[in-house]
Amino acid sequence: MMKTVSADMIPDHFWRIRYDQKHDRDSPTLPSLSESPNCQNFAYALLKHFGFEVYPFRSSNLWEDTTETCLVSDELRPLDLLLFNRTENAWGAHVALYLGDDQAIHLSKKQSAPVIWSFAQFLELPEYRTFVGAKRLRHLGVGL
Repeated sequence: MMKTVSADMIPDHFWRIRYDQKHDRDSPTLPSLSESPNCQNFAYALLKHFGFEVYPFRSSNLWEDTTETCLVSDELRPLDLLLFNRTENAWGAHVALYLGDDQAIHLSKKQSAPVIWSFAQFLELPEYRTFVGAKRLRHLGVGL
């Protein structure tokens, strides 16, 4: 199993993506990464880059899903999807992709460009102060 995903394993074009400031978080569907870059479709596009597909769930749908993903109840692994919010509610939660070694990559409205943060950095901000939980693609359940 892969221990970490390093920044140099992420292609340059991902680092050039900018958050769509007009993204409607109330939209019932998730536009594609090229149409409206946001945290969710950024994480899903990275998963696709690493060879894994996931339905483009909105945060609450991702949290409720049991077909393509499972709740992470053990130690986090690279490529787990992390959900953060102001409260324990998964609706509108921010999605990041765990890289390993206490690091996650995400695309947010506030930073505009992709960044890698430690787990603690998320919890320092009010909008991410609650770790809702992590989801793992069922394909990844046995390791990379």
